[in-house]
Amino acid sequence: MARITKKQKEARTKVNPNNVYTLKEAATLVKEITNTKFDASIDMAIRLGVDPKKANQMVRGVVTLPHGTGKNVRVLALVTPDKEVDAKESGADFVGLDEYLQKIKDGWTDVDVIVTMPSVMGKLGPLGRVLGPRGLMPNPKTGTVTMDIKKAVADVKGGKIDFKVDKTGIIHASVGKASFDPEKIYDNADELLKTILKLKPSTTKGVYVKSIFMSSTMSPSISIDTKLD
Repeated sequence: MARITKKQKEARTKVNPNNVYTLKEAATLVKEITNTKFDASIDMAIRLGVDPKKANQMVRGVVTLPHGTGKNVRVLALVTPDKEVDAKESGADFVGLDEYLQKIKDGWTDVDVIVTMPSVMGKLGPLGRVLGPRGLMPNPKTGTVTMDIKKAVADVKGGKIDFKVDKTGIIHASVGKASFDPEKIYDNADELLKTILKLKPSTTKGVYVKSIFMSSTMSPSISIDTKLD
């Protein structure tokens, strides 16, 4: 078992595990309990009362965080030559087609998001085994398969994230960095939660949002009040 550092012990004393905090309180507290030397990521874990095995209860969506994620999102644009300029002007880190398809086939996945065009999706099919498990397969529902490459790249660079419920019924998403002001953490988290509420499947019975936790890298988790609406 990993040894708990003095700072981690201090952090644990600040979070009452029996307490349920408001989102505003959590956004302030998460900064107080973060003592890493690097700019830690602020993460949310939202447990939903859905059955992800049922197609009509799969909660998936996109949200543009008002203050971005604080991360440098590495974007690969798999496009035909006529769209390369658009991709580069919008800030894509890697732009091309066949050479990158080959690199991915050889095991390269050193990117965060892939955007592409409908006409290219056929070539990506055989790479599903590499891209799927890493959450890198472009999808029209998340706006990463489109003819408007310029907008797609700009959106991703500007703080647009996609999320989906995992097989245990939890949505994991990053809503900023520890260097953010509490107000920015709150705004981003609030936007994510509002979007999740809007996506409630009509077939869901009982409690939709079962629990919400916020934490930073290596910090204790803060339980947040689920009464949001």
